[in-house]
Amino acid sequence: MTEGTDKKIFLVIVSSLFIACSCSRNVVFTDNVSFPSELWSVGNDIEFKSDIIDTNSINNIYFTIRTGTSYPFRNVWLFVKTTSPDGKTITDTLQYNLADEKGKWFGRGFGDIHELSLPYKTGIYFPKKGTYTYNIMHGMRIEELKGVYDFGLSIEKLKNQ
Repeated sequence: MTEGTDKKIFLVIVSSLFIACSCSRNVVFTDNVSFPSELWSVGNDIEFKSDIIDTNSINNIYFTIRTGTSYPFRNVWLFVKTTSPDGKTITDTLQYNLADEKGKWFGRGFGDIHELSLPYKTGIYFPKKGTYTYNIMHGMRIEELKGVYDFGLSIEKLKNQ
């Protein structure tokens, strides 16, 4: 097998494990977008659409980012636009550290791949039933952000409410 094939097989296994682990929690929504060339370009916005029917439960929203050793920074800036079912939007500018000052990656890792769960919104209620849309773009100062394997969003209902 080639190195590219090994990476693809590994990504499938890691994604499957992520989904399997998510099933044990109260997952309302989960999805991810892969970057086959491990390159996230400016203008290549990610869009997730989640249908929400429960407006009484408390939820947490997380992003998941998987990067490789070719990722050139220890942080990531994100621009997130959330649109509610009634068309109202909220735009957030977020910065997350992916590694410490010495270059040690946070989160889990195996081989070249590092996975980190990033809290976006915690302890929230969805005010309306319907489809919520999340548009995410990276806010780094370069056009092409290399070393990004995939990016995901998950919404989890808090247990014991």
